[in-house]
Amino acid sequence: MRDAVIVEALRTPIGKRNGSLASVHAVDLSARVLNALVERTGVDPAAVDDVVWGCVTQLGDQSSNVGRFAVLAAGWPEHVPGVTVNRACGSSQQAVDSAAHAVMAGQYDMVVAGGVETMSRVPLGAARETGQPYGPAVLERYDGVEFNQGVGAELIAERWGLDRTQVDEYAAASHARAAAAIDAGVFDDHVIAVDVDGATFAVDEGLRRGTSVETLGGLKPAFKPDGVIHAGNASQISDGAAALLITTTERARELGLTPIARYHGGAVSGADPVTMLLGPIPATEKVLRRTGLSIDDIGAFEVNEAFAPVPLAWQVETGADPARVNPLGGAIAVGHPLGASGAILMTRLLARMRHHDLRYGLQTMCESGGTANATIVELLR
Repeated sequence: MRDAVIVEALRTPIGKRNGSLASVHAVDLSARVLNALVERTGVDPAAVDDVVWGCVTQLGDQSSNVGRFAVLAAGWPEHVPGVTVNRACGSSQQAVDSAAHAVMAGQYDMVVAGGVETMSRVPLGAARETGQPYGPAVLERYDGVEFNQGVGAELIAERWGLDRTQVDEYAAASHARAAAAIDAGVFDDHVIAVDVDGATFAVDEGLRRGTSVETLGGLKPAFKPDGVIHAGNASQISDGAAALLITTTERARELGLTPIARYHGGAVSGADPVTMLLGPIPATEKVLRRTGLSIDDIGAFEVNEAFAPVPLAWQVETGADPARVNPLGGAIAVGHPLGASGAILMTRLLARMRHHDLRYGLQTMCESGGTANATIVELLR
């Protein structure tokens, strides 16, 4: 079987809600990262077999196959296709998995995978305003329950006995870790500057330096009067885009490119759609079984910080070393642009692996509806 390798991974800085990227259309933002990928690698875009692009809320600005129109907005040849995929928060991680699978199967030789979300322009929950998202049969099966991720996070906190101090300590640590990574230049080699209205935007802007348990203590619970989840220990509403170039070792050699990492394995799993956010636990177990690796073989983990209880519960259930989990911060600190987050996590994971020469890295995302992706990559340089 052929292999699939990542030869480049780039992302925009993550913009906060109504921040630096709010004026940029999702298609145009996608085009910028596509062209940055071409500029960095020197690859002729005409040789790209497909662009597989994640986007979650496919309404309004994001309604018309963003992947295809991003190709056109980038000025790439018209024969290059594009497709938009939606596996909720894991959409661009699924894009990476699907691209790697197609390359390994011999159906594609070179694919761009990634995603975008401009949550400032297409608000979270906008789908509820235009219809019934889940359908009557699903609502009947689950006794009319509201599928609310915040409520799911509260259920996880209760089940694992996580109190307000514990989740706030995790949130404060996310900001501290992200600040340290930014200051150390860990992201410099894969974050592209974006020019917006004459200004250059180059650094994730959701970060709140000096965040502490004390500063978070003043925030009111958002989902239960006596709950532990609030805006400060949940992921931020954000804008951003990211892209990876995936091909085979042989094709990379022909193009004079040196692969960063090899796709080692991927898995997707489902879990209770009411609690919703526990999917990363069985998905991680599944990908480890599939690859024959143990949790201790993995040198770095990226577990999306949708809410603080998600990585905390995941750590307990998997036995992963907490020091290896999200050491560069995460979505609590810098944001969660839904359709882009899977690809953003991969750029962050690769940065950690390269800076510390770690052979294996694993990323996993909780997703609306109870599904989750888990992906393992192996460092090559």
